[in-house]
Amino acid sequence: MILYPTIELQNGRCVSLFRGRMEEPQIWHVDPVEKAMDFVAAGARWLHVTDFDAIEGGEGNTAIVDAIIRGAGAAVQLGGGFRTLNGIAEAIDRGAGRIVIGTQAVVQPDLVKQAAKAHPDQIVLAVDVYQGRVMSHGWRSPSVFEPEDFIATFETDPLAAIIVTDIDADLEEADDALALVTRLAGIARAPVIARGLARSLDDISKLKYVPGISGAIIGRALFDRSVDLEEALAIAEAPLEPAADFI
Repeated sequence: MILYPTIELQNGRCVSLFRGRMEEPQIWHVDPVEKAMDFVAAGARWLHVTDFDAIEGGEGNTAIVDAIIRGAGAAVQLGGGFRTLNGIAEAIDRGAGRIVIGTQAVVQPDLVKQAAKAHPDQIVLAVDVYQGRVMSHGWRSPSVFEPEDFIATFETDPLAAIIVTDIDADLEEADDALALVTRLAGIARAPVIARGLARSLDDISKLKYVPGISGAIIGRALFDRSVDLEEALAIAEAPLEPAADFI
């Protein structure tokens, strides 16, 4: 399983959001580029970078994103504000390994289809789910889509992966946090990456045994040092142990 350490950017700073609210970020007083390099030095092969300002239509973090892409030494999965094919192509030309599309997949699904055709295995679909519905616009707007039907819309497109976020679990820390991602991983044709469920080493140990889950995104737990990245990577990348058969 691939672990994706996350850099979330707002106003040039590393942040984490509380319940998805961009107006109340938790600010981490670290240099984003240096932090990305630290993650790679610990063994990360991929980084997940989200530009919150780009989601709101700004471009203030472009230089930081480019510095991470050029200097961190790992492949970058980049999300935030991709609304056009040109914008996606420009980011890939700048060196992004993958582009994540969320809101536009809800309001403009053909963009995902066209982008996946133009850039096979470089487009990632983000599926944020709350109370059984796919959300858009930063968890603020419910759509009419159930996640299974939404994923089926793109089943023939050459996606690199599908990121699944269970917002209910993020908000309530539900005991059945694995239920949604397990169900969707069972039907998705593209590899599934779990977001919001890697809060501890034990969480990572559980996720890697869910069939269809190819990776997990981890952010806050690294910044508040409740999880050591080297230990987490060792668990995520270790070969699966044989599981007992139960009748």
